[in-house]
Amino acid sequence: MTDADAPARPNGGESAPDETGPREPAEPADPLDPTVEDLIEDLETLEAAVDDTDERRKVRAAMRTARDLSTSRPTVFGRVVRGFDRGDIAEALLGSVLFGIPMLVEGGTTEVGTYLAAHPASLLVTAAVTVLLVVGIIYVADFQDVRVHRPILGVVPRRLVGVLGVAALTAVVGLTAWGRIDWGDPAVALGSIVVAAVPMAVGAALGDLLPG
Repeated sequence: MTDADAPARPNGGESAPDETGPREPAEPADPLDPTVEDLIEDLETLEAAVDDTDERRKVRAAMRTARDLSTSRPTVFGRVVRGFDRGDIAEALLGSVLFGIPMLVEGGTTEVGTYLAAHPASLLVTAAVTVLLVVGIIYVADFQDVRVHRPILGVVPRRLVGVLGVAALTAVVGLTAWGRIDWGDPAVALGSIVVAAVPMAVGAALGDLLPG
């Protein structure tokens, strides 16, 4: 057989590469993902290397923040809650109405309101207990990781004021609209509102925090 009779080879006589051959393995991913502890160790190393006092103070502040993150308490639903917007108001209103309807239809609300009107100390204690219940639900019970964002006057949390305000407004509107209070006797009206606001505030706090 002559060279002319030989079968032609593709690519100018060079053998074609094997398309099905083994490929080079990709680089394995680093099995060790960085953690907060790694960050703290790096900051400690940086602190030892920094000579300037002000810069070292900043590094220590960053270390404290990292330690706070590493020791943060787990929450039931694992969300971080900041601010208090229209969506939070709607959720608080829904919870307030659901918990407060029995207070709007029962005559006992007015009876207790009459008693509180005659006993101002009991009225104040009831109002204080309501505030403490809301504080406990929002900031102590750990349903969510609630952060205080832009507090009023730098002290009062907006979420606390919002939840209590929604409950109080629901009590005023509900009791008035359904004829459960007589504004001709403001003391009894106030007592009835304070009584009705207790479960409404609890419902508003839970409605705001529990995921829907």
